[in-house]
This record gives sequence, structure tokens and C-alpha cells, in this order.
Amino acid sequence: MAKDYYKILGIDKNASDEEVKKAFRKLAHQHHPDKSGGNEAKFKELNEAYQVLGNKEKRAQYNQFGQTFDGGSPPAGGFRWEDVAGVGGFPGGARWNVNMGGDMGDIFETIFDQFTGGATVRRKRSRGSDIELEAKLSLEEAFHGVGRQASVRTHVSCMACGGAGYDKARGVATCGVCHGTGSVAREVRTIFGSIPHRVACTDCEGSGEKPNAPCTHCKGTGRISGMREVTVSIPVGIEDGQVVKLVGQGEAGERGEASGDLYVAVRVAPHGRFARHGEDLHTNVEVKLGDILRERPVRIVGVDGEMLEVAVPGGHRLENPVRVSGKGMSRFGSPKHRGDLLISLSVRTPKHLSTKAKRLLEELEGEM
Repeated sequence: MAKDYYKILGIDKNASDEEVKKAFRKLAHQHHPDKSGGNEAKFKELNEAYQVLGNKEKRAQYNQFGQTFDGGSPPAGGFRWEDVAGVGGFPGGARWNVNMGGDMGDIFETIFDQFTGGATVRRKRSRGSDIELEAKLSLEEAFHGVGRQASVRTHVSCMACGGAGYDKARGVATCGVCHGTGSVAREVRTIFGSIPHRVACTDCEGSGEKPNAPCTHCKGTGRISGMREVTVSIPVGIEDGQVVKLVGQGEAGERGEASGDLYVAVRVAPHGRFARHGEDLHTNVEVKLGDILRERPVRIVGVDGEMLEVAVPGGHRLENPVRVSGKGMSRFGSPKHRGDLLISLSVRTPKHLSTKAKRLLEELEGEM
């Protein structure tokens, strides 16, 4: 019995080529044997259907006469499980090692780019590496925000050639291998058969040009070892563990490729008087019992250096902190907005009371 390839892919007979492609990609991703709940038989059936409907000539033949592959081998150039699993090799001994635990969508994207004639051309030159530094701040510096200067030893752009990697006065010539295209033709065996594929030319590293004279200062790499001076602006309100990113301030790339980024990990040192909880600051102040009873204000220097006089309201329970609105930490990136200051009061009782003091307290109890 002939198979209904349209039904297998779940599409209408009038579906466009793009709709056929999308349907196959979705179902193949869903039923791939190496995925949880995958089905190898279903995957092979989907591949068989796409081999016909994904080819204009075969699809026209199928629409007119019908076709069956029941009980036989897959069509010529069709499914080869070892091509996907990395068991077989490409011509020349190359192997396609695929991490099946990842997203198969990326794999099928590459396959369909090849199938539709897209060229995968990549240069060997590398982007510069990212660099990480650590900046140690006091709580006051985190409150106000601060600038930091740093010297980093890394690869920097070659000044002699401006990072190009060659003598600009002598220029470049068209690559004789790829004739200036930057790529050369190869045949790649995939689950869809042998497909023409273009890869980066190894002679010119995909640029299509070769320098007439490499830079003698950097040996053609476009970068040398040196010191990079950076200025880091750390915003107000930053917290311990946050990271400031400086785009393009990392290691220089090879021959004009992009530089890496610089990441500055901020470490805020513990404070002697304040404990930070988000935007709020907590502190403890020792007070005299007499000052509390006479409602004398508590004096404390805030994190911004301001002298504060905080009134303790009548009837206040000492186990609860006194909240002072707007006197805590700056909100991250917004110096006009601040959290609160919470003051816990501790009262030290006297070790000994004189007879007169005891008598006065008894009178005070009577008044209260």
C-alpha cells in the first residue's frame, strides 16, 4: 500500500516548499531517537517522506503516479543513521560529532542551509577573549558610586599595522586557491545524501585575499602582548557580587576581529556599623535608659556622612527597630532614590543601684 507522504508530514497537498520544510523540521525534531520520547521508525518515515516532497521533480512524480517504498531500503541518497550519530565519517576522514543532548534545531538549521545551497564560510581568525577583574569597594563607595583605574596585561591591537596583520603599504593580492571568493566547494554526506557545500578557504582563511607582506611586528596576527589601561565607572548603589561589563575592553581580536569584553566583578567589603539588606541599612545603637525615658534623640552618622538625630517615639517597643525613611542605600543607578535606615536600640542596665536611685525609681514607677 502506497504511503501518504502528505499525511505523514501533516500538510496539505498544496503546501509550499517552505511549509514542507518547516513541517519536516518540526516533526523530525520531535521524533528524533536520541530525544526523550523519540521514535526511530517514525523519524525514518519522516525522512523518507521529505526525500520525495522536498524534491520538486520527485514530488511532481509522486503527485501524478504515487510511489511506495514499503518493505525496501530508503531512497538513494536517503537516511543513514551513522551520518547523524557520528559513527560514519565524511570524505577525507572528517567526523561529525554531534552532542545529541542539545537542541536539534541548530543541527537541522545547518542541514537545510546546505540543502538549499547556502554556504557555510567561516574564518579561522578568533575574536578576542573576555577578561574578568575584581574591584573591591567600601560600603560608602558603593553608596556614592566610584571610578576605578586598572592596568590589564593582555593582547592589544598592533600599532605598527593597525591590527590588520600585514604591511598596508604593500597591500594584499587575490587568493589563487579560491580566486577571491573566500570559499571552496566540497561534498558533504548528510541524512539527505551527498550535498554540495562550500567551506572557508584554508589558504586565505576565508577572506579571499592574501597579504603581500605580513607585519613583522605582530607576525601577521594583528595583535601583540601589552598593557590595556581601562577606566571603570561603578554606578551608585551597586551590590556585592554584581558585574559591570565594558564592551570591547577585553583582549584584542586577531587581524581586525572584534575585541573581547571586560567584566568587573564588584566586591563590597563588610561595614563596621551597617548591615545591608537590598536598599535598606540596619544598625545597632546602644542608648541609656534615662535618654529613652526623657525622649532624647539618638545621634548617628549616616552612610553618607550626615549627622542624624532620630527621635524615639513614646511607647516604642525596644525589640522593634526605629525606621528612618530615605536614609538607607542609594537605589542601583538612581542616586535620588534611597532605602531606609533601621536602628535597633540596645539598653545597658547599671550593675549596681544606690539606695537613693532605687527610691527614685520606685517614685517613678508610681508616676508612670
